Amino acid sequence: MEDTSKYLIHADVTADGVVERSDVVGAIFGQTEGLLGDELDLRDLRQSQKVGRIDVEIASTQGQSHGHLTIATSLDKVETATLAASLETISRVGPCRADLEVTEIEDVRAAKRKAVVDRAKELLRTGFDDSVMSSDEILAEVRQHVRVEDITEYEGLPAGPRVTDSDAIIVVEGRSDVLTLLKYGVKNAIAVEGTNVPDAVAELTRHRTVTAFLDGDRGGDLILEELTQVGDVDYVAFAPSGSSVEELDHHELFAALRNKVAYDTVSGLNEPREAVAATDGSTSPAPVPSPAPTDPDAVSPSIDEPADPGSDDREATSRSGSTPDSSDSPTTEPAGPDSSPAEQPAAAGDDVTDAETKPDEPETVYGHAAAVIRSGTDRVRFLDAETEVIDEADASEAYERLADLEPVPTTVVFDGILGQQLLDLAADRGVDRIVAGSLGQFTKRPTSVRIHAIDDIATEPPDGE
Repeated sequence: MEDTSKYLIHADVTADGVVERSDVVGAIFGQTEGLLGDELDLRDLRQSQKVGRIDVEIASTQGQSHGHLTIATSLDKVETATLAASLETISRVGPCRADLEVTEIEDVRAAKRKAVVDRAKELLRTGFDDSVMSSDEILAEVRQHVRVEDITEYEGLPAGPRVTDSDAIIVVEGRSDVLTLLKYGVKNAIAVEGTNVPDAVAELTRHRTVTAFLDGDRGGDLILEELTQVGDVDYVAFAPSGSSVEELDHHELFAALRNKVAYDTVSGLNEPREAVAATDGSTSPAPVPSPAPTDPDAVSPSIDEPADPGSDDREATSRSGSTPDSSDSPTTEPAGPDSSPAEQPAAAGDDVTDAETKPDEPETVYGHAAAVIRSGTDRVRFLDAETEVIDEADASEAYERLADLEPVPTTVVFDGILGQQLLDLAADRGVDRIVAGSLGQFTKRPTSVRIHAIDDIATEPPDGE
């Protein structure tokens, strides 16, 4: 029935006595029987599945019962309105006088249509691939694929295709590092696959010019230490501190390789990685600042990439060892009589005036509960985490306000009977707590929402507030 229903009839029921769900359902069937003729008889409509199950939520407090009922129908508008009007003829539920009022006839298809429109907008925005690759992008992707496919093995170790015939090799840690170098066109790398350097790599280093290109962490230090014990290393390069070779982009990778240093310059140091960072021009902090070079001919190695804007100024500064004149730097003037009004401190009397004119509001959830529920305001109040009021409305509008309210309230103070529908919405929206006049009967109680009846907090606030 839920899949074929067109409308939902919502009604509130009040009885002067204690009644249960079965009493309400029995009263509906009994007092509407024969009222609208055979075609709109409620029992026949239920059997033909034109009317769905009657859902009733009812609770009793202080000798009275209050509840809400929902009936789903697949009838047309006229028949649904007529059936809804017939419900208001009910005057007794069980042995008690009762009143039933239809509050809303909801069009289920309207909600479905809105969902369809929203989903269509989303699909229109994300479902079509409008990207068109340029010629350069197509060629770059093909080249990258070819480079990645070029990975080979040397004595069972991941390596580039040029390792066997190149006069120089680059020793890296793992297969992913070899793939990264291949992606950027470097084909003479070989991986040691761990801190235990294989004999094949140790033997290979004795006949080639070797650059150890390692991660900028403790593991890179350990691999370098063992590599120098079992083989020969000519140059050392490290990824920036805390990074690995496989994480570097094109610029960072070639910058690290260009700034390699001879192993002899760091061989006697306990922290070769920090020493390389101190001499290779990287952004990693050096353990001890090195003096600026005074030889005008001492310039950094030439590179093929475009010069960085402002590099001439930085190079001239590094050669001369001078820094910009500190007197040229902007200074902050103390605030004086001519300062703008925004910079002047607020007058002491301003806050006093605001405090005197601001109306007193409860400072705790318990205070709000007493003001809204014990005063019988028939209102709902939404509070944030600081117990400040976000919004307030009639209790009958609690569901609609909570559904659209932003930001999501932390606490809801509700002068009425808390039902399953409002509780489920509060759980879905992330409300932390609800204080109500009374609690209805729940088929399920979400654990994420704490609920209290006002009588349960008569002597102290909830959770000690």
